Amino acid sequence: MLSDLDGVLIDSGAVVADTWRTWATRHGLDAEAIVAGCHGRPGAELVAEHAPEADVGTEMRWLEQVEIDAAGRVRAFAGAAELLASDGPVAIVTSCTAPLAFARLAATGLPVPAVLVTADRVPRGKPAPDPYLMAARELGVDPADCAVLEDAPAGVAAGRAAGMTVHAIASTHERTLLGDAHEVHADLAAALAALGLPT
Repeated sequence: MLSDLDGVLIDSGAVVADTWRTWATRHGLDAEAIVAGCHGRPGAELVAEHAPEADVGTEMRWLEQVEIDAAGRVRAFAGAAELLASDGPVAIVTSCTAPLAFARLAATGLPVPAVLVTADRVPRGKPAPDPYLMAARELGVDPADCAVLEDAPAGVAAGRAAGMTVHAIASTHERTLLGDAHEVHADLAAALAALGLPT
């Protein structure tokens, strides 16, 4: 099982939205448009797209620190702890940087799995398949045998491009935007039940 972090295992939606809204305002950009498209994509790509004149490294350090400082505001979704404690091979595949992923896992008390693929480990982030293919390699599992849990169109596209079965969770996006997934579920618990996993 390969799972996204934010919007799937952890409810960080308010923190993510507040952070990108503040960043957009600092740069005189359309905050709501950026917030609408920020979920599931690497921050560096968003910065480069919306503020090409900015220094990506400087902006990413600011964004990362703001989100790390707000880690206490996130919470684990029902079923997240059980998924990470399950017997089968499990990986987290996230568009977070490693420090932010560790901060959010620590804040929620969730364990760090043996395989954690973060945005700073791959040359291309979601919607490219690279993060999911790396996770499958590190787990020693054929991509065709992998199930993916995702909440964002970019993540769904990444899982599909990797040749995996994608289960989408309608936590941050409307079901209509997740239609490329093989199945769409109301929440993590419903997805795990459909996959025959304990919650």
